[in-house]
Order: sequence, then structure tokens, then C-alpha cells
Amino acid sequence: MPLNPDMFTNLYKPDVLSCLADLSNDEVFTPPDLVNKVLDMLPQELFRDPNTTFLDPAVKSGVFLREIAKRLIAGLADKIPNLQERCDWIFQHQLYGIAMTELTSLLSRRSVYCSKYPNSPFSVSKFDNVEGNIKYHKIKHTWDKEGKNGKCIFCGIGYDNILNDVKREGMENHAYEFIHTLHPEEIFNMKFDVIISNPPYQLETGGGTEEKKSATQAKPIYHKFIEQAKKLRPRYISMIIPARWYNGGMGLNQFRNDMLNDKSLVRLVDYNNSKDCFQGVDIAGGICYFLWDRDHPSEQCTITNITGDGVSTIERPLSEFGSFFIRANDSIPIIKKVLAKTTNFMSESVSAIDTFGIPSKEKGHKDYRIGDVKLLHTVGYNDQGNSYIEKNKVKKNQDLIDKYKVKISIMVPQGGEVGIKPENGYRSISTPQIVPPGMVDTFSYLNIGFFDTEEEAKNLISFISTKFARYLLRTTYSSVHVSKDNFCFVPKMDMQKKWSDKVLFDYFGLNDEERKLIDKTMRPMELQEVKTNA
Repeated sequence: MPLNPDMFTNLYKPDVLSCLADLSNDEVFTPPDLVNKVLDMLPQELFRDPNTTFLDPAVKSGVFLREIAKRLIAGLADKIPNLQERCDWIFQHQLYGIAMTELTSLLSRRSVYCSKYPNSPFSVSKFDNVEGNIKYHKIKHTWDKEGKNGKCIFCGIGYDNILNDVKREGMENHAYEFIHTLHPEEIFNMKFDVIISNPPYQLETGGGTEEKKSATQAKPIYHKFIEQAKKLRPRYISMIIPARWYNGGMGLNQFRNDMLNDKSLVRLVDYNNSKDCFQGVDIAGGICYFLWDRDHPSEQCTITNITGDGVSTIERPLSEFGSFFIRANDSIPIIKKVLAKTTNFMSESVSAIDTFGIPSKEKGHKDYRIGDVKLLHTVGYNDQGNSYIEKNKVKKNQDLIDKYKVKISIMVPQGGEVGIKPENGYRSISTPQIVPPGMVDTFSYLNIGFFDTEEEAKNLISFISTKFARYLLRTTYSSVHVSKDNFCFVPKMDMQKKWSDKVLFDYFGLNDEERKLIDKTMRPMELQEVKTNA
């Protein structure tokens, strides 16, 4: 069947892949316009070279391979004038994919080859097999041991959860081929110049532990695709991933450190709000994509912030602040002024999330008994209640029981404030409250200060409620959770006095532009919101 030369340039509207991209799913479909922004980062001569090979190791809709094909078809027109010969060469020798599921294998082949069966007469390039170069093999997890404590040696998912092969016999088990092998090079038995993808972000675990029911119920896996891609040593790697890796945690600490110190990471494009990247999809902490260039390592990385306020691009080292990455370019001068003025930060005094070793599920008992300690706990979502527990249930820091404690929620308000319009300003923390002497709290709360007097506790609340302090705190956010590490740029001030934004702006020497930036970024937190638990 002769090819229509307009087939790859004049698509019907609306584009079915654009429609799919609007769907909300953990395995987010990628809009074609975003794919082309990622492809624009690559050296464009790649699309004029008939020897360039491309791999998408997590194919869903096939949009990456399709958009690459369109560029190659245009770029190789001079080298291979005949359209059919050109398409045959491109599809059979340059484009490769590993489908995530059987369904996405059919969808992607239909998108790339214009037929779900590439050996049919309807395929734009006829193969001698039903897969073409988009493979799908159902893979099983490999358990280190079966049962409650068993884990997959490749993705780390637990045996005793919803992804168990036995429980899901005949169903998709989400054991993705690319990351479930020690030898990814054997899948196609060839080397690739470019590995490019929007990999799956996480796996649902089926529930947290009994002790931490409030913990996230999903395990990140996107970093494993990047680590596996690096093993193949292509010329370029580019992937769209959640920005939560900036903060580490959830098994991402080593990955974060590796990324920040990888001098081959030469470009990073950051979306603070995922909806600016994926229409209709809220991903806490935002989204980013990057370009990894094997042959051109550099101390500098070109970092682009895309926010509701516009676009900012500068070159700076990813590891400028050690193991902590600051995503916002315009925050850097402010942070540097704070670092020049002080060496003591609140991360030194903020407690770990489990200050007293009392799990969130602990509700205590209603009536006081001799020797009991009063307990602040969660009743339901955003609700709190008081009860009593035996003192021996306070597993840690009994010496802090009789202190005035200032606490906030471990959760960033409104699920990470992903839906907040920038012009309305951000809050960053829940309402700070005082936990009085004789009272303790559970894992649900983060204690940010401990004092002998109520006045000092109130002064900390006035300080942490300033736009200045909350702005510095927010510069480290890339998740829905707050931890002590997030306070690494919030200065530790003298709590014998009360602080205001004006005093802090003057103390740290912020100029008018920096003051305006903080003022417009953060919305006020009125001190009358402050409560003391009795």
C-alpha cells in the first residue's frame, strides 16, 4: 500500500494522544507537545543521521517513538529520498520500545506503525513478526523470599501486597521488563544512542505498616529506569519524572545524591505545578525532565523553572548546596544571604517525625490514671483529640515531656499545595500550635522547637509564621511531607524576642526585589490563628 506523504505531518484534530494525555493515572500518558519539548533538547543532527538509534523502555501510547519518527522522516529525506524505503529503514533499524503492558503494546504499535499488527498489510512498514520493534514480554517479580517479609530483588515491592503474582494470576503484575533484569542490554542485543521515556512513577504497595498507617502507600520506581538506562551507556538519556527526588526519602536518597553529582546531567527543566506539564493531573511536588549527555560532563547545569509567573533559566551546579537541591532559581540569592549571615539552622533543633516514639494509630484512653501522660493524637483527617497514655508508652525523649513544644502537621497543606494559584500565595505549613508541658504527640506531628517558657514558644510561632521563614522552608519542598531536613535554610534565631518580616528582611539585607518576591509568593499567616492545646 503506498504511503501518504502527509500521514506524519497532517494529523486529524483532536489528536487521540492529546486526549489520552488528559486522563489522570499513576502511569501518566504523555502529551505530544511535551514530548516535542523534550526532543528539542537533543542535538537535532541526531534526526538527520540514519545510524542514530532510539529506545523508549516504558512505552505506553508510543508517542515518543511516533514523534521521533516524524523528525527522522523529515531529517533523512535527502539521504533516503524514497518515502517507503525511508520509513522501512527508520522503523526497522532506528526505533525500539519496550511496552509496559499488553494493552499499551497494542496501543503503541497502532500509534507508531498505524496497525497493532506490524506484519499486516496496513502497517506503514511491514515486519516479519507481530511485535515489530515494540516488545512486550510478561515478566514475573523475583522474590528474595515468599511471604510477609519477601521483596522483589529488582523493584523492591513486597510479596504480600496487591502486586503478588499469585493474587493477580492472569492480570497485569507491573513487573516491567527493563528494570527486572540484570542484563538490559540483552533485551535487544544492541546499543542505543538515545534512551528517552516517561517511565511509571510508582507502584502501589497495598498499605503501610501497622505502625505508620499515615505513610504513603506507593513506592517510587522511576529512578530505577534511569539507573538501568545509565548502565547501557547511551550518548543521551532524557526522561520525564516527578520532582520529588530533589528531597530524597522513600528510598531516593542515593539516587538524589547520584543525580546531583552526575556531571553528565547538563539540562533540567522544572515544573513546580504538574498541571502546567500534564493538563488535569496533580502530582505533588511537580514534574521535571532532564538531558543527560555522556560525552560532555560539566560542572554547570542549565536549570529552567516554569511557573505560573513565567520562565527562569540560569546555569548553576546541581550540587551547589550539598545533598539538598534548590529548585527555584530566584531563591538562590536569598539563601546565599542567609548562609552568609548565620551558621545555625532550625534543622539542628527540629525533632525527627517520631519525637516520642508513639505511632499515629495510638488513641490512648479517655480517663486519667495516676502516672499518665496527656496525648495529642489524630481522630480523623485534619482532626485532633486528647486522651491519656501510660508514661512507659513514651519510647523516646521523656526529658521533653515537660517542655513547651511547638508542633505542625507532617503534611504540607492541601496535598502539597499543588493546586494553589501562585497569585493567591502559598502557606507552606499547617497552623503552628503549642503542646504544653505534660503532653506528648504522635507520628502525625512534627515538633519544631522545645522551650522552658511559653513566651519562647510563642516567639517561635511568630517567627515560623513570617513569610520569610515559610519561604525558606518552601524552597526545599518537593513532596507532601515536611521533615526536619526541610528546615536546613531556616535560620535559628533568638527566641527571647518576637520577629517580624520587616525585621528579618533588614537583618539579612534583602533588597527590594527579594522582599517583593517573598511577599508575593507567600500569603499571610495571622498570629491569631495560633492555638495552645490544653
